[in-house]
Amino acid sequence: MKPTLEIENSYPEEIIVGIDEVGRGCWAGPLVVGAVIVKQPHVIEGINDSKKLSKTKREELSAKILKYYVSSIGEVSVSEINELGLSKAIFLAIARSIESLPVKPTLLLIDGNYNYDFGIKTLNIPKGDSKSISIAASSIIAKVYRDNVMTELSQYFPGYGWETNVGYGTNTHIEALSKLGVSTHHRTSYKPIKALVSADI
Repeated sequence: MKPTLEIENSYPEEIIVGIDEVGRGCWAGPLVVGAVIVKQPHVIEGINDSKKLSKTKREELSAKILKYYVSSIGEVSVSEINELGLSKAIFLAIARSIESLPVKPTLLLIDGNYNYDFGIKTLNIPKGDSKSISIAASSIIAKVYRDNVMTELSQYFPGYGWETNVGYGTNTHIEALSKLGVSTHHRTSYKPIKALVSADI
């Protein structure tokens, strides 16, 4: 299944923004949300769920989306994730992405099944990045942005493999944690990292 504009076209009077988050399951680095308003009828060819695209294709599409569509990024830091917890952190990242848009949307298409109230009409769409082009586009810009952040962080915190695992709990990352310990960019509120911190006390 490839995303289409079928959902968007069902609400012709609305200013629709697609929203998707990236990095909720990562052990390190920020949580990032992309927000995209597709300028119809111009549709960029090849937009799909970011997980189904190669790194090169994602970067190519992200550049086009940022150029031709209205978009924004909402970011929540590791310290905010640790303080707020994941659910509130996702809410904050989405809110920041909405606030950063130059246009106020009237309908939110949010990937997933959340129960958040932003004071704007909202449709929660499970697996939305495979159904809606707006959501898929937001997943692409969020993924590319966050991957770039983790690649940059890997230069200052070498050894964890963030340039390839982007903060997920891969074997390489786990091995590095046992050797290097927990960094300031790790989510200490997450059980695997919390366990390592507790073991060091």
